[in-house]
Amino acid sequence: MNAAFLRSRLPCRWLHRFAPGPDDLLRDPTYRRLWTSILISSFGGQVTLLALPLSAAVLLHAAPTQMGILTAAEIVPFVFFSLPAGVWLDRIRKLPVYVVGKLSVALTVATVPAAWWFGWLSMRWLYIVGFVIGTVNTTAGSAAQIVLTQIVPRERLVEAHAKNALATSAAEVAGPGAAGALIKVTGAPFALLADAVLLLISASILRGVPVRENPVARHTPFWAAMREGLDFVRGNVLLVTMGTCVGIWQMCNQAAMVVHILFATRQLGLTARGVGLSYVALGVGTVLASVNGHRVARRLGPGPMLVLGFAVSGTGWLLLALAPLNAFGVIAYGLMLMMFGVGAVFIFINFLSLRQSVTPAPMLGRMTSTMRWLILIPAGPGALLGGWLGENLGLRVALGFAGSTALLLALVARRLPVIRSVITLPTLKAEAVTPYSSD
Repeated sequence: MNAAFLRSRLPCRWLHRFAPGPDDLLRDPTYRRLWTSILISSFGGQVTLLALPLSAAVLLHAAPTQMGILTAAEIVPFVFFSLPAGVWLDRIRKLPVYVVGKLSVALTVATVPAAWWFGWLSMRWLYIVGFVIGTVNTTAGSAAQIVLTQIVPRERLVEAHAKNALATSAAEVAGPGAAGALIKVTGAPFALLADAVLLLISASILRGVPVRENPVARHTPFWAAMREGLDFVRGNVLLVTMGTCVGIWQMCNQAAMVVHILFATRQLGLTARGVGLSYVALGVGTVLASVNGHRVARRLGPGPMLVLGFAVSGTGWLLLALAPLNAFGVIAYGLMLMMFGVGAVFIFINFLSLRQSVTPAPMLGRMTSTMRWLILIPAGPGALLGGWLGENLGLRVALGFAGSTALLLALVARRLPVIRSVITLPTLKAEAVTPYSSD
């Protein structure tokens, strides 16, 4: 049954959006494999998203400061390794790095149930797990973003990032409830085995995916090449401005992230299953934003949509900071997660597309790693600050700090011409887009 027949027969007009058109990216078999891999690994990621902090909060009785350290442990590797990783990525094939990264994360998360079984699990163990995952994602995460540009034409990057976000969103709708039920049956540590298995499946799908890749043989010394990447980003006003704004938002995000599960379990009295069910609202928000993201970007422009993302997520954090400790507070928790999902998708489908659209292919690795380094420098201090505020001044104060700072960021970013004026994706000359041939 073809898509045209489905669109003519579906009784509900809103369902038409889910039937791919003749030129839909999902019609491309290579992109479809990438999308399927993202979908499967996202389901596993939902387990880790809940099971790792719940293991710390419920089983190990972690304090807010310890939760902040756990989050910071996953961010620190980006600060130390992102810049050299970018130079390395510009000199090798990216797809194998992406695949090996998935396999490495699968092995790492599998050590948590093993440690729990033998009685070794501790906060120190979880810190090491977070650090290793962060180290792997420093290179594999950057490689994944570059692989997309080797599969999808640059003029369709917003659409591609929106569809990738939709794959993640589908997992966020169905995943948290299933993850909560799995955690209840097996316990948080053993639930991580599901993530390990799904990552193995996801990696197997990517093996042998054909990509238009031709590693650049450059004779520039390593450190000089790294300086080239820094100089490229520093010389582009749009990249610097976006990196600064998204970096401040990341600080707010991490400050809220380290305390909101503690707020849900210790203030609102939610169980692990209750938290998992609440996370369905996050999936609903990301689905809504992903399905409509490309349309909204065409209407508002990538720059204004970025600002809207700051405002929506900040409002959600502030709402939870003011929520009562009753049924309305539980509703506010779900609403906060939904608003965060909408805001994050609005931010990143445009942030990623804009920075890739202005970067020549030979510079993509260094640009990606430099930008990730730039936006995550404030994330570690944000996690530590959120933990300190939560432990010393109260969980509401940490959430209020995140929300009010994000709203202030939206107001400032809206007044910046370099952001406000970006209503279409910039384009590069053909010779800048095509990778150079190896010598």
